[in-house]
Amino acid sequence: MRQGGTGILYEDTVLREPEPALFAAMTWADAPVAPGYSGGRGATRFIAHEGRQWVLRHYHRGGIVGRLLNDQFLWLGEARTRCFREWRLLARLGELGLPTPVPVAAHYRRSPPGYYVADLVTARIPDVEPLSSRLARTTPGAGVWQAVGLCIAEFHRAGVYHADLTAHNLQIDVADRIFLLDFDRGRIRHDRRPWREANLARLHRSLTKISAPGPASPTVTFGERQWRWLLEGYAAGGGSVAPA
Repeated sequence: MRQGGTGILYEDTVLREPEPALFAAMTWADAPVAPGYSGGRGATRFIAHEGRQWVLRHYHRGGIVGRLLNDQFLWLGEARTRCFREWRLLARLGELGLPTPVPVAAHYRRSPPGYYVADLVTARIPDVEPLSSRLARTTPGAGVWQAVGLCIAEFHRAGVYHADLTAHNLQIDVADRIFLLDFDRGRIRHDRRPWREANLARLHRSLTKISAPGPASPTVTFGERQWRWLLEGYAAGGGSVAPA
């Protein structure tokens, strides 16, 4: 669906013909902010639309560039927009049976000179919270850590690269099932480079960071034992174990 510099890619079995207002921040100004879902630096919100529970994320830039452009990205063609690429990747991951959100709609709006802004709507996974939140509230045993490793191995076996594998983007439900969110800049890779090791190293840094002591930080138990449990699950799932 394209109209006046705007493009929308959507799942027509889930969403009737979408209106641009679906993606407007003011439409959902009072919607609750979703924890996790860290793609970009703006607020991601839980929304209710047509009787369904969804998640709306507006893409923001991070780092130094983000201070200048905030939510604007260089236009390189529709197929290369961040939102369309993530929507299509999520659709493919769903076909592979991987535990990810179902993509609902992706939206871009071109803005001169040569930039665009973008949004993504996905189905809300019921009864989940970021792994980081669970770790701050409880001290899980080996089973949970092994489930995390097993989940990561599922993606790695399929060649799925996650650009920001952290304890916030890993989510856990009430039955201790693990899901992975935020595939902005993710892709399926077939090269032999050590990207799987880099993914695990990124997660290890994230877990180390949230477990660092601080005056306002909740206590998160993470160390060699927990990492060993995670790697045991990763190996059981067919992943190649990398050193911490």
